[in-house]
Amino acid sequence: MFGLQVRWVLAVPLLLAVAVTGRADSPAVGVSPEAVAKARTEAVAFLRTTQQEDGSWTASTSPGISGLVTTSLLRSGVAPSDPMLQKAIRHLLTFEQPDGGIYNPKSAHGNYETSIVLLALVEANAGGEYTTKISAAKAYLTKLQWDDTEGINRTDVKFGGAGYGKTGDRPDLSNTTFLLDALRAAGVGPNDPAMQNALVFVSRCQNLETEANTTEFAARVNDGGFYYTPAAGGSSQAGQDERGGLRSYGSMTYAGLKSMIYAGLKPDDPRVKAAYTWLKKHYTLQENPGMGQQGLYYYYHTFGKALAAFGEPTFVDDKGQTHHWKKELGEHLLSLQADNGGWLNKEPRWMEGDPNMATAYALLTLVYCLP
Repeated sequence: MFGLQVRWVLAVPLLLAVAVTGRADSPAVGVSPEAVAKARTEAVAFLRTTQQEDGSWTASTSPGISGLVTTSLLRSGVAPSDPMLQKAIRHLLTFEQPDGGIYNPKSAHGNYETSIVLLALVEANAGGEYTTKISAAKAYLTKLQWDDTEGINRTDVKFGGAGYGKTGDRPDLSNTTFLLDALRAAGVGPNDPAMQNALVFVSRCQNLETEANTTEFAARVNDGGFYYTPAAGGSSQAGQDERGGLRSYGSMTYAGLKSMIYAGLKPDDPRVKAAYTWLKKHYTLQENPGMGQQGLYYYYHTFGKALAAFGEPTFVDDKGQTHHWKKELGEHLLSLQADNGGWLNKEPRWMEGDPNMATAYALLTLVYCLP
């Protein structure tokens, strides 16, 4: 039974812990490495108890959760030679397909699953034993992007994006960012056509009317934040406003910011500046802005990864308050760790009610919280 008693040793109210004297060029202040090491030890011990006999961390036939857990363990310092990880990687590779992808062919989630497993293989590839598989998976992923190979051009709203899997599905920002994370980990640079094509789609997921975004939704909200997809009639998990605009929300705005940086945009680009301005207005660790508690650990992960990519050690919100975001995010996550070493979102949407998923996201996020 998952322990729901949460330890509040580190849970000093967040606003009281915030310093207001820093500048954007202040030295990085992160969470205590000793506290992170302790949390990791307890989380790894927890995940040892929840691993299934076949090497997975779920009864599902998808390698998604197991891939995230494997990556989180590797990034937390568990050696690839650890029997737990050897068993996990063998399980993940049972999903290897002749086309180079690593997914369950019955799920139609080829992009999502392959992207996640590729990240795990990159982390485990110190000896080069997975190089061929990584290369094949990378080639498979680039084929899933909507581009001229599917008979569409840059004017099509789907161009450059990726969905869960097959090209009959519509692209969305979340799956496109998983694709970009995987390609970047596999060595794809910002000037690669796959990255630049993805930037076309990512720009169209932003509530900002520019030369890069002339979709029907661009000017309806126009607040600089991001939403799920402009394709297939448009969709935002945060819903629509009274004008039919697609509302921006936190996790997608951090995902959009991160993706634009990966594709080579600089801080002075109008798209980056607009996204950052939205985030300044909605800086919080108490919820996923626009979504409440839904997707909270996904939000923490995109928060940490995006601000790490942006490269500033502090974050100044729209009230002029300076946040040492690494310290705040890390301490907040540590305060949420349960007595059994895992994490859990009481709001179960997007599988975060599975402690293996929430724990994987938490461990992945802590990587970005260290000084």
